[in-house]
Amino acid sequence: MSAELTLGAEEELHLIDLDSWHLSASAPHLLNQLASESYAAELQRTTVETNSRVVQSLGELRDELVRLRRGVMDVAGPLGVGIAAVGTAPRSEISDFELTPSQRFGAMQEKYRLLVDEQLICGFQVHVGVSDRDLAIQLAQRVAEHLPTLLALSASSPFWNGHDTGYASVRSLVWQRWPSAGATGPLASAAEYDELIADLIATGVISDDGMAYFDIRPSAHAPTLELRVCDALPLVDDAVLIAGLFRATVRAAEIDIENGVPLQPRRAPVQRAALWQAARTGLSSELLSAGPRPRPIQAGEAVRSLIESLRPVLHEFGEYEVVRDLAEQALARGNSSDRQRAAFARRQSLDDVMRLVVDETESLGAPPRRA
Repeated sequence: MSAELTLGAEEELHLIDLDSWHLSASAPHLLNQLASESYAAELQRTTVETNSRVVQSLGELRDELVRLRRGVMDVAGPLGVGIAAVGTAPRSEISDFELTPSQRFGAMQEKYRLLVDEQLICGFQVHVGVSDRDLAIQLAQRVAEHLPTLLALSASSPFWNGHDTGYASVRSLVWQRWPSAGATGPLASAAEYDELIADLIATGVISDDGMAYFDIRPSAHAPTLELRVCDALPLVDDAVLIAGLFRATVRAAEIDIENGVPLQPRRAPVQRAALWQAARTGLSSELLSAGPRPRPIQAGEAVRSLIESLRPVLHEFGEYEVVRDLAEQALARGNSSDRQRAAFARRQSLDDVMRLVVDETESLGAPPRRA
């Protein structure tokens, strides 16, 4: 392998007041007690970001996710604050937004206004080690067709501003409003990518390469290819599943490049349609199949087809059975969006949904405390 294919992850966690079930603007206080190399502030004072170490295996990544969540829980719990790894906190309201004090964030709020003021969302980013930036660009072009399936598995944001939106991932729609979000379009090299970033900065619409909010990109701060399309996931198992699938798609794409398999890119509107479909229905209905001319396919079939296509590389990592079993469990219980709606349907209570997502996030792989 010419790519290193190490793993890392960043989780964004909502902070929840356990008395009111509303967002808690306690991030600055918590971050003062947490290790700076592992935790970071976000735009909103109601969110903490965790940053894993670089690891080699899914088992090690699971341990990192558990360690980092537990670190936040240890300092937040005594304050009556819980954590929720979901795209949107079901009880959150736009009025809950409080900006994290910093010169950069203040400038962003002045420039982007509503986009910042409604940034009450959390995502899950996966990093796969690819130090050759030209290779990273080529890999990104090839794995893009699989991003809708990963989004559907991760979808955890049906509620927005206290209401059911009808979408499985409203977070992805909110995120796509940023001017530098979405797909890069066709690129053949790191030089072309750097030129694209330079052109965007020159327009004045973004200020630096850290604002290149593409669905998949060479990381702005590490020698990795970074997946950015997914909602935050409350269950650690589901986060591990996303990481395993993403790394396998990267390795499969690398093999295709080594074997001279020609790239068959999707047209940008088709990719956008596939991501919209994943955001709309998640795992509950149909997704669009992989390939340049996708067609509707049942979500479960799309997930299983992807795993079978990746079987050789998953065996190469020694992770086929783990990923297959995690995927079957995810399909059986539904994604977080499905589970949230089921919790709400019992008593029409958003508090019940909040309790569910906090319990799942804080279960750290054990069965949640309360349904």
